[in-house]
Amino acid sequence: MTQHLHLDTHVVVWMYAGEHHRFPGTLRDRLNSNSLRISPMVRLELTYLYEVGKITDPPDRIIGELLTTVGLTEDTQPFSRVIDVAERVSVTRDPFDRIIIAQALAAKNALATKDERILAAYPEQTVWE
Repeated sequence: MTQHLHLDTHVVVWMYAGEHHRFPGTLRDRLNSNSLRISPMVRLELTYLYEVGKITDPPDRIIGELLTTVGLTEDTQPFSRVIDVAERVSVTRDPFDRIIIAQALAAKNALATKDERILAAYPEQTVWE
């Protein structure tokens, strides 16, 4: 059975930039062996980061490249289900993070993130090792 791993936005940016040294060894193995997914909210956050000049490539280029190289896909959980879960995510007020976390939880998949608040709040559903 294929394991799915959801990626936080910074993981997507670092993968696209080829900054694999940022990932711990066990996570690198999981990135190579799991089916990689993102929340549509990651795409929206990439759009925001591009608009404010924090990243230089547009989201379609980033996601398209990762689709081709690692098979990255968007998760298709119904939005209403994701929001139902997001209403119970209280670790952050950041709407991007809240929905990204909820998308992974709703899909019952782990979330790869370096965010220490998220890791502490959801140790069973997050990975950064």
